Amino acid sequence: MKKIKWMSAAAGLAMVLMLQPAQAADTSLAQELARWNALAGAPGNAAQGKVFFGSQHGGEWSCASCHGTSPTGQGKHASTGKTIAPLAPAFNPQAFTETAKVDKWLRRNCKDVLSRECTAAEKADVLAYLASLKP
Repeated sequence: MKKIKWMSAAAGLAMVLMLQPAQAADTSLAQELARWNALAGAPGNAAQGKVFFGSQHGGEWSCASCHGTSPTGQGKHASTGKTIAPLAPAFNPQAFTETAKVDKWLRRNCKDVLSRECTAAEKADVLAYLASLKP
């Protein structure tokens, strides 16, 4: 009887864990770059990503407006003034470690900068640029 209760409890716990959203450290910059490269059908271009990162694309903001000209140091949100951790993973080990957050922030920030979502190629380029930044 005890064994059945324990197995039932274990099965219930496993079911709850499966229904939980993605947790920390379920991805990495390398995995995200590979995902967006595959969706783009070509590898990201770091040079194009650097240009994209610093360009305003016809609007008021660029990625650099909040993340800094070089995303290796702390940034500051352009309208709220809130401090933003370095975006480049070599300078912030927590960057690009949660798939749900990567998707959320790429979607939100692309809409702020471009007034639309970024293409898979644009995401791959920016991620390639961020991956190229080393201490």
